[in-house]
Amino acid sequence: MSQQYVSPLSIAVICSSNMNRSMEAHAYLAKNRFKVRSFGTGDKVKLPGTAADRPNVYEFGTPYEDIFNDLANKDKHYYNQNGLLHLLERNRLIKPCPEKFQHCTERFDVLVTCEERVYDQVIEYMESKTPTYNLPVHVINIDIQDNQEEATFGAFHICDLITMMAQSSDLDNDIDELLHRFEDKCQRSVLHCVLFY
Repeated sequence: MSQQYVSPLSIAVICSSNMNRSMEAHAYLAKNRFKVRSFGTGDKVKLPGTAADRPNVYEFGTPYEDIFNDLANKDKHYYNQNGLLHLLERNRLIKPCPEKFQHCTERFDVLVTCEERVYDQVIEYMESKTPTYNLPVHVINIDIQDNQEEATFGAFHICDLITMMAQSSDLDNDIDELLHRFEDKCQRSVLHCVLFY
């Protein structure tokens, strides 16, 4: 099974609701044959509503198909115009539903977050668990604005970074220099720490 992937690295991409940024990166990394999953860290899945004070709120685990149908029933024209229905169509081709990172028991080599608040939530969750395997995980944050255009650029940047990491023969030793090269190349600053499973 592992020979279908270009690298043995196991990657998770994480945003708040597992709708836009993490899913765009998930799709792009998977297309480039990386072993990837995606998650959100929020309490609920929140999508913009027809008014700023009325977001659409769903539980993690609600199928993308159901969210699509709910929004289409509420106001198909509006949610088509703002791109949410397109987003949900893409998402349901990748996996069944948004997943919450804090509910996942799988271990990863790299956790990539899409905003500093999510990075902090991932660290808080990981530090709340007692490490049992003594296996390191690199947690890296690349700030990506939560809109479709920035999510696309962000996915390219994440794929560049993961490609650089996959080419390293000693990631734990190379990571600092690698992140420095990435920051210079992409003109984006990153946060990084190492935690343990």
